[in-house]
Amino acid sequence: MPSSALEHEAYLSLLRTADALARGAEEVVKPFGLSGTQYNILRILRGAGARGLCCREAAERMLTHDPDVTRLLDRLERRGLIVRVRASSDRRVITAQITPEGLRILAKLDKPIEECHQRQFGHLGPRRLAQLIEFLNSARNHP
Repeated sequence: MPSSALEHEAYLSLLRTADALARGAEEVVKPFGLSGTQYNILRILRGAGARGLCCREAAERMLTHDPDVTRLLDRLERRGLIVRVRASSDRRVITAQITPEGLRILAKLDKPIEECHQRQFGHLGPRRLAQLIEFLNSARNHP
């Protein structure tokens, strides 16, 4: 098989794998009425602590690019999982913060998500997982 075909096959395999893994995680968050993207933004805001993040910062930290973060935040705010606060010093700056309800839902999801990842990757063992992480980082960071 020519190297270009191998590279193409590696690319397709990576996309198929990412999709399968994401679907597995989506099944865990779905009963809580969340999408994978919503779960991701809630985790980002939990990690930001009480000060929260401006919408642009939250968008930059997301695992996948979402062109409409505002609408994503709207849905979470309507459900009471986040609040948005306009800065008094600069009214153009809006900070998103996770609410106690958002934290409660994430706390309920922590163990099931951990178990999901264990099912998805546990069979690889620590050495192979470290190699996988190294390979993926190398592919992602190579110009």
